Amino acid sequence: MRKHGVLGGRLGNVPSTLPDGDPVPADGALPESALRGLGTRPFGFYVHVPFCVTRCGYCDFNTYTASELGPGASRDSYADTVIREIRLARRVLGDVDLPVETVFVGGGTPTLLPPDDLGRILAAIDTEFGLAMGAEVTTEANPESVDEGYLGKLREGGFTRISYGMQSAREHVLAALDRTHTPGRVPQVVQWAREAGFEHINLDLIYGTPGEDDDDWRASLETVLEIGPDHVSAYALIVEEGTRLAAQVKRGELAAPDDDAMADRYLMADELLGGHGLGWYEISNWATGPEAECRHNVLYWTGADWWGAGPGAHSHVGGTRWWNVKHPAAYAARLAEGATGRGQEGSTPAYAREVLDADVQRMERIMLELRLATGCPLDLLEDGPVQRAVAAGLLERKDDRAVLTLRGRLLADAVVRDLT
Repeated sequence: MRKHGVLGGRLGNVPSTLPDGDPVPADGALPESALRGLGTRPFGFYVHVPFCVTRCGYCDFNTYTASELGPGASRDSYADTVIREIRLARRVLGDVDLPVETVFVGGGTPTLLPPDDLGRILAAIDTEFGLAMGAEVTTEANPESVDEGYLGKLREGGFTRISYGMQSAREHVLAALDRTHTPGRVPQVVQWAREAGFEHINLDLIYGTPGEDDDDWRASLETVLEIGPDHVSAYALIVEEGTRLAAQVKRGELAAPDDDAMADRYLMADELLGGHGLGWYEISNWATGPEAECRHNVLYWTGADWWGAGPGAHSHVGGTRWWNVKHPAAYAARLAEGATGRGQEGSTPAYAREVLDADVQRMERIMLELRLATGCPLDLLEDGPVQRAVAAGLLERKDDRAVLTLRGRLLADAVVRDLT
């Protein structure tokens, strides 16, 4: 049992393997149960951009370098393909008023696409659904993948938030992760983002990398505090089967991450970030205040509705979850099937789906809402497990909600397992 596997979880990013499920109609039609109440829940869009210059050794996301793409897939035509799925989403969801409150473009490295392409994707979402007033629009970026001009065009195109994959401030740690930027690049790109007018900036960190020690991790945290973003995400490194890192650990070339060391580094992060005005609002995320929290991720954690566009992307509407075919070429081919001309959507790119029953929905609510500083409703939980967790110092009652303590955050997987 991993002490703190939940700490490594990253919602939104697309895994490299897809689960099985029930078949999806060719036109993507959803069951009536999913459409019931549509428009009464928050709605967002996730857009997956599966391209990378190189593949990092630890990465298990659905991404492709140029040599891995093969025929039938291209960066040049990718925006048009995604726009076709956005139009299909409008048809599937009908004409109900459904303003988009959040858009999150992840990857991969979304900023390998031209900024105009990202802007066209966002414009298509606005055209088909309408962006809500004050909508949060985020893209991920690698520090080496943007410059001043690129960031200016992104901001002009409607993006309000940027999330940089910093990972570490130490060169040898970046090298172990196969990251290609230098530590000094991050302060520069943050400054450029501020000058371009970005309202919110996140820095992603990873701890537990082979070769990283406590001093390295402290240096990364202190560098983040000097840069001064309004949001920080810190994830424990997980060695995923099938990755280059897993092979190196298996051969004994690199040491496996140590659970106790990672727990200590989580505590260090919480102390340093909390002491400088960044409070935790989710197990792996800290923000300077409610206005700086990632509203898109909160939408995931609170069981709202979202459409995931792109190869392998997952969607959820009204208790029905589905996921797209994995490879960019298969994704493009599906959307081209049956299309009658320019601007017309084709067949659904969905690979499979599942309709969540009441027991699964309850379990997922507990698992996801417990990640949050606001906790989950006590009426979802049985009293016996709650009493045990409270007695063990893992949980506390706050009004009508159960909230993880600091110790509970370190053992969140075990707490959730007992409560469900």
